[in-house]
Amino acid sequence: MTPVNRLRPRRSCLAVPGSNPRFLEKAQGLPADQVFLDLEDACAPLVKEKARHMIVEALNEGDWSGKARVVRVNDWTTHWTYRDVITVVEGAGPNLDCVMLPKVQDARQVVALDLLLTQIEKTMGFEVGRIGIEAQIENAKGLVNVDDIAASSPRLETIVFGPADFMASINMRTLVVGEQPAGYGADAYHYILMRILMAARAHDLQAIDGPYLQVRNPDGFREVAGRAAALGFDGKWVLHPDQVGIANELFSPSQEDYDHAELILDAYAYCTSEEGGAKGSAMLGDEMIDEASRKMALVIAGKGRAAGMTRTSKFEIPEA
Repeated sequence: MTPVNRLRPRRSCLAVPGSNPRFLEKAQGLPADQVFLDLEDACAPLVKEKARHMIVEALNEGDWSGKARVVRVNDWTTHWTYRDVITVVEGAGPNLDCVMLPKVQDARQVVALDLLLTQIEKTMGFEVGRIGIEAQIENAKGLVNVDDIAASSPRLETIVFGPADFMASINMRTLVVGEQPAGYGADAYHYILMRILMAARAHDLQAIDGPYLQVRNPDGFREVAGRAAALGFDGKWVLHPDQVGIANELFSPSQEDYDHAELILDAYAYCTSEEGGAKGSAMLGDEMIDEASRKMALVIAGKGRAAGMTRTSKFEIPEA
């Protein structure tokens, strides 16, 4: 099996109702890193079957250049899941990057999806293992089991936080998704987000924050997305075109940080080389850098490169 690169840019993950032809068409022209065509909450029960075929047509005939193409199916507690997967993957497998599984509660549910995808790929003659899985954590049981979920399948690419269902599952006292509940003086989501982030990083997965439903409140979105970006999340769901640019900005490094990271990598490569004296540490301006600095710089530089950033600084070999 050919190794698959699972680390795709996902700064902005745009939700698109699979039953809305206008939205399916418009999404193709938006600068989101990922688009997921939704068969779950965004589709009423009466139109789910029709939406499957609309998604297949959109994937096969649309222009999704530069975007990760994902379909969110219904969760395993419903009777729609298996037919969602079979119809979409058999119909558009070569034009599909990932299947998103909502309301994941334990590792077995991811394993079941993996097995079904493998059977379809073998039956259809598709490359086995190419299609990835995104697991959405939306209740207390899923969070408790998130480590096992993160280790459940080599297809797994991301762990995604689903705040609305999660808030309901733990009886959080608020009706505004993403906002802090009244009466609690700290960040009510910090433990949840860090728990997801640790599980993801322990298994080399990406961590994605869920949606902010007040789509006409860009300042609120910026604040909430900024918190997730500061923690180290790779991206956030966006529900409206106006949120795409903000997410792309916040989950990319600043130009200054990107330039600095690239300089650290160049300086460390030089100082550890024979020409640079084969030293384990060196000075970059007033800053001492070493192997730990290199690892930190790799993270920032990697995010910048994935975002298509161009450096504006150049490393100069220090004078003897």
